[in-house]
Parts: sequence; C-alpha cells; structure tokens
Amino acid sequence: MATTAKPQMTDHDQVPHVFTQYNGQQQELTFSNQEFQRRLTRARQLLSSQNLDALVLTSMHNIKYYSDLVPSPFGRTYAVVITPEDSVTVTPWVDGGMPWRTTYGENIVYSDWEANNFHRAIQRVLDQRSIKPNRLGIEHDGLTVEEYKVFDAWFDTAELVDVSVALMNQRLLKSEEEVYLIRQGARIADIGARAVKNAIREGITEYELALIGTEAMVPEIAKVYPTKELRETWSLVQSGINTDGAHNWPTTRQLQKGDILSVNLFPMMSGHYTAMERTMFLGQPDKRSLELWKLNVEAYELGLELIKPGAVAQEVAATINRFFEGHDLLKYAPIGYGHSFGVMSPYYGREAAMEFREDIETVLQPGMVVSMEPMLTIPNNLPGAGAYREHDILVISEDGVENITGFEVGPDHNIID
Repeated sequence: MATTAKPQMTDHDQVPHVFTQYNGQQQELTFSNQEFQRRLTRARQLLSSQNLDALVLTSMHNIKYYSDLVPSPFGRTYAVVITPEDSVTVTPWVDGGMPWRTTYGENIVYSDWEANNFHRAIQRVLDQRSIKPNRLGIEHDGLTVEEYKVFDAWFDTAELVDVSVALMNQRLLKSEEEVYLIRQGARIADIGARAVKNAIREGITEYELALIGTEAMVPEIAKVYPTKELRETWSLVQSGINTDGAHNWPTTRQLQKGDILSVNLFPMMSGHYTAMERTMFLGQPDKRSLELWKLNVEAYELGLELIKPGAVAQEVAATINRFFEGHDLLKYAPIGYGHSFGVMSPYYGREAAMEFREDIETVLQPGMVVSMEPMLTIPNNLPGAGAYREHDILVISEDGVENITGFEVGPDHNIID
C-alpha cells in the first residue's frame, strides 16, 4: 500500500495549512441527495431574505443537518459553509479523509500548524467562489465568546448576522425521510427496553442492565444504516434514589425488591436522537408509590390527548400543570412535558422552539415530531420517593397524530415480580 510521508516541519513554507484530502471513496449518506438539496434550498432562502453572502455554521447539529457529517471536536472548530451555489465542510486534518467521505457537498481540511488555519480555510472557500462578504450568517449558539471575537476580527469588513433561530425553526418541520429515521429509532428503543425488562432481577446492577439495552439496540441500528458510524447510542437504567434525575448515569448499585426503576433507551442513528422511557418496579410498589405512578400515567395520557395539529405548546403545558396542581404535585414536576426530535444528543442540538413549557408559543403543525414525557420526582424523605417517567414519540400529520412508541405503559404491565 502506498503511503504519504509526513511533511517536513523545518521549512515553514512547506507546512500544510489548508488543502483537500480526497482519500478513498465517498460513502452512502443517511438521506438522499434530494433531501440535502431540500434543506440547503431552505437555508439559501435566508441568504436572499436577509441579504447574506454566505452562511458559516459552526454548531454540531447544523453541520450534521446540512452535510451529514457528525463532528468530533476535541477542542477544534468545524463548519459548513453554505453559499448560493454549493456547500463545503471545513474540518481539521486530524480527521483525515473521513469528512470528505461522509459529507454531502465539498470538503476542505485545515492543519494544526498555524493558529488561524480554521479561519484561513473559510476564507479560501469564499475566495474560490469570488465572495467578498459584506454580511455573513453565523450562529451565536455555535461559537464561544472567544471564538466569536476571533471570527469577527478575521472577517473585519463583514457584518455577522445570527441565523440560529431562523434555522432552528426550519428544522422543526421534518421530511418523510427524517420521519422514517425517527420511526426506526422508536422501534429500536422498544427492542432495547424489552431486553432490559427481560433481564431485570434482584441483584443485577444498573450498569449491567444499561449495557444489555445498548447491546440490543446497536446491531439493529447497523441493519438499518449499515454504512454509517455507530456512536453515542446509550441506555440509562436507574433504581431507587438514582431515579431522581432524568439523566443520572447507571451505577454499580444492585437492584433490590421494592425498587422503583427508570428504564431509558436512546438509540442514536447517525447523530439523530430518539428515546423511550418507562417506570418499572421490581416487586409490588407500596400504596403511595402506586398512587403517584398512576397519576403520572394519567398526566402522560392527558398529554397524548392534547397533542394535535393547531394545539399551542404553552397551552398543553398549562393544562398538564393544572392537572398536577390539582393533586398538589406540581412542585415535584421538574421538566417540561416534551420536545422536538432531530439532530441532537446529550452533547449537542436542541430545537428549543418546540418544547412543552408555558413560555413556548409554538403552534403544532403537520411535519413536527414531538415527545410526551411528564416526570414527577418525589424527595427521598417522602412516601413514594423516586422519579416517575413515561416517554413516547408522536408524529403530527395532516390526518392527526400517530404514537410510534409501542412499549407497554403503567402498573398493569411494568411490575416485575
């Protein structure tokens, strides 16, 4: 096999700064070329409506959304540059040719060997297209304050315009290809949950159950997306007091009879988050625990009824809040009641315009995909201590709402004797 020697570092002129690295063959992408063109066409509408010369997007979720590349920053900055004619990912040399192989559009690489090579690469993209920017679209939520200062100094003649909210609002509406991916995630989450439920027994640890869930899901993801990276799929199985936080990681605690359990499965397909969560008990719950569990299931069922085209997010949240308030439980409801799906993970992405909270005015529309997930957390010094969570995924269409989560819910099904 032919190899390429590392450039000599003694002569500064020979040090690589910005270049292309077409290594290997380009791979099959998560979505069709037509889907990426649809997204880019909508993004370019901002170029016209806001009189922008280009978009320079640096958030992990928008880089993924417009190029199919999931960055691995490790302290380095990535971008996708969207111009009126094409799009280019800007990636560090440490990733080799992988970004080019997995990118829709072009790719340009920058090296570590000069501090401003990232900005130099963006400048190269613009220069090659004869773009002398007066106005550049950027994301305020995709740059740190220090990164923004450097960016502003490099492009000192251009006005930097925040487009993060406008792009987020575009991402709220899913295509058929996106909905297919989310459907697969819901199906695979159910598979992981079934594996966990079947393995629950006294003496097994939280982390062992979480591993069982993840190991059941990853091969299923590989079947659906055989050419994509397998990363970030995870499971949380919590017991007892460890259920009190929705994202508390599994521990070495062994399950005991009478434990409340929170079983949470998160299959990640090519950077896209999906989820399924259920409350379970190992053995019969006490009277107060059973009452609280049933009330949280009632709130979940109420939420399912409220979600429909034309409903307003804040009104859905207010109705569920009043339900909990009527049972003196609102003070134990720590989170909103659901959110949008798409390009997100524990580390990046959030379509904050579509969450079920009383401050969110978004109207539900066909094409949106949302969760319903009420949660109650009862402190350890009170009867029924622990957290109660149920989580489903719902697809909103012209015809109504489809719940694509199939796993059974509530005390009639999820008490493990």
